[in-house]
Amino acid sequence: MEKFQESMYKLIVETSTKLPKDVRRAIARARMKENAGTRAAMSLATIVKNIQMADENISPICQDTGLPTFKIKVPVGVNQIEMKKAINQAIAQATKDGKLRPNSVDSLTGENSGDNLGIGIPVIKFEQWEKDYIDVRLILKGGGCENKNIQYSLPCELEGLGRAGRDLDGIRKCILHAVYQAQGQGCSAGFIGVGIGGDRSSGYDLAKEQLFRPVDDVNPNEQLRQLEEYIMEAANKLGIGTMGFGGETTLLGCKIGVMHRIPASFFVSVAYNCWAFRRLGVIIDPATGEIQEWLYQDGDDVDFGHDEQHETNTKEVREVVLEAPITEEQIRQLKVGDVVRINGMIYTGRDAIHKYLMDHDSPVDLNGQIIYHCGPVMLKDGNGNWQVKAAGPTTSIREEPYQGEIMKKFGIRAVIGKGGMGAKTLAALKEHGGVYLNAIGGAAQYYADCIKSVEGVDFLEFGIPEAMWHLRVENFTAVVTMDSHGNSLHEDVEKSSLEKLAQFKDPVFK
Repeated sequence: MEKFQESMYKLIVETSTKLPKDVRRAIARARMKENAGTRAAMSLATIVKNIQMADENISPICQDTGLPTFKIKVPVGVNQIEMKKAINQAIAQATKDGKLRPNSVDSLTGENSGDNLGIGIPVIKFEQWEKDYIDVRLILKGGGCENKNIQYSLPCELEGLGRAGRDLDGIRKCILHAVYQAQGQGCSAGFIGVGIGGDRSSGYDLAKEQLFRPVDDVNPNEQLRQLEEYIMEAANKLGIGTMGFGGETTLLGCKIGVMHRIPASFFVSVAYNCWAFRRLGVIIDPATGEIQEWLYQDGDDVDFGHDEQHETNTKEVREVVLEAPITEEQIRQLKVGDVVRINGMIYTGRDAIHKYLMDHDSPVDLNGQIIYHCGPVMLKDGNGNWQVKAAGPTTSIREEPYQGEIMKKFGIRAVIGKGGMGAKTLAALKEHGGVYLNAIGGAAQYYADCIKSVEGVDFLEFGIPEAMWHLRVENFTAVVTMDSHGNSLHEDVEKSSLEKLAQFKDPVFK
């Protein structure tokens, strides 16, 4: 078990820090299809750079290292109880070493366990088989994409698509709607797993199980193979694009599974996964506990190359440098599409901070300042100083109930996050003179490199992801997607993609 624990630690670290080859190939294909000089091309260039930096630093690709889910097949007679103990110890060690962010939170008290262990976490699913080796697969699925999972009960009415019946065409409509409703909030371009049938829980399990299939495999069920191909083609005509900025690639992979159901229920369950598709597997020798083979690593290494044409954004944007405190006049000059490069101080704030600030004063003067929706991975060095190991944006829409009021209450001028915010925040930006800046979701190494020092921290009792970190940054890049003039790129893309979605209303599959 000591060697097995070591093998599980290697699997956890590799999954968190190194994308598998099949995912890299999908991203490389998307990059080649994108039009040069666009926001989408710039985003994909940043994503590629982040992947390479994670490789070099052996640090988390995305700061949200998600909820670890293990699927394990074992020969008869293997001690699953001891295996679970070894996995838990490997999880705790990887968290301590900064390869995982402490993500396990007590649902009643809000207390973070600090080691990624807790009731029901990590998820470990065992299955016995008659083969003589152990097959262990791990997926780290972050909260941003997990929150865009969706389940449909047929028949139903779908926005833009009309009635979805209990047939293959109704299933088609549900899957397309699932891609549309995710927009950029799940860190598109993304991957989806679809489960047809089952009950509410087994349907979601089947959907997530599809995410363990290789990206390049072919569905053995001919009807599902055709449906997968159709969804890939149709979804990429919606124009949602990378980060929801618009563009040629909205979906990088689609895998569909089916199971029986009871007559009264017909569920279509969709598990959405971001571009940072952290899923790997290993074959283990049950006698020694050693890794015999790595899975999802077939084929040559993916060379993303260096393409300046895709890394420079010349068509759509102008660049503006900002340093807080920012004046209202500076904010009013910004418009949707501008690229902003930030120098100076920013302050992180997620769910716990926003809830707290509604009823309390801030520990720092936020007038003219910038709030960053981010829950970083942090470690102390040998001198006891905090070091940023990963620091990409979290999904902003969760803060919609608070954001506008907090900006006006404290004089905050800019908010950085991903996926955009809603009408309430947009109205506050216009009234108060504020701006929303969309950073590239999942690019945790890219943004960690922009952070030059940690100047302080408040509310550490909320846990590392929820604390308010005082960060000094240099050349921190984001795109204005909601401005102080009532304009929202997210609103525009959602509207245009809905119009395109309606083109797929007519039946295709009988």
